Amino acid sequence: MKPKILYLLILHAILFAACEKQVTSEVKRYPLKGEVLSVDKENRKASIKHEKIDGYMEAMTMDFPIREDWVWGDLAPGAEIRAELVVDDANAKYWLERIAIVAAPNPDRPAPPVNENFAQVGSELADFTLTNQDGKKISPKDFRGKALAITFIYSRCPLPEYCILMSKNFSDAANKLAEDPVMKDKARLLSISFDPATDTPEKLREYRTGYLGKNSKAGPDLWQLATGPDKDIRKIADSFGLRYEVDEKDKTQFNHSLRTVVVGPDGKITKIFGGNEWTTDQLLSEMQRSLQADEAK
Repeated sequence: MKPKILYLLILHAILFAACEKQVTSEVKRYPLKGEVLSVDKENRKASIKHEKIDGYMEAMTMDFPIREDWVWGDLAPGAEIRAELVVDDANAKYWLERIAIVAAPNPDRPAPPVNENFAQVGSELADFTLTNQDGKKISPKDFRGKALAITFIYSRCPLPEYCILMSKNFSDAANKLAEDPVMKDKARLLSISFDPATDTPEKLREYRTGYLGKNSKAGPDLWQLATGPDKDIRKIADSFGLRYEVDEKDKTQFNHSLRTVVVGPDGKITKIFGGNEWTTDQLLSEMQRSLQADEAK
């Protein structure tokens, strides 16, 4: 091969590799404006009620990781901020950068109300009636005698560490339980959607299949997805202290926080996960622990 041709081939390979690296490492950036509701300095996160992000997502309230160290001395509930939302789809991560505090907290503004209906460990699971992905009516009595894990999802939520992570963790748990000859009959999972206009039984069934995978052995009762009338969803959401609000500007959109709860075979709450800082294995361990505690009675 002639040296010139060899040189061109090598150059082409280098340029191709550089371009490929640039594409795979590319992130998307969106301007964000919102109000800080709470600050978690230890975990480097803040709960922010943000406005609509054009081209990406509707207005909602959610937790955002923050990587800039300087903010922790100044960021406080009630502050209004502008920032840049960075979304790294390739690595399933998102965070805020270039934060600017545009308005300090208003001392005359009342603090966000505390949910007085928040259930504690040992509380009874509130009654409800929902419709699952197969159009079947379900209620807490259907899960008596089994360890039950409940979380809340919103199928159109686009961020990878929010509803998407909840469903990934639950689908992983369902697949692990399906392979366990003992636990598959003693544990159940339930994801509740508060977007009944979009998350119909048919949509939830499709959503469930997409997360489980076509080779999953998890039967329809092992991991159920359900929705129902607003009053029934709100009753159980309130019992867990879940923030769940309809967007007044767009009735099809919701602002919400995260809650995942483990309920023992006796119908009492044994564990409450307040955010997304838990794993599938931790969830399964808590469910196993609730079964052991019930057997020891």
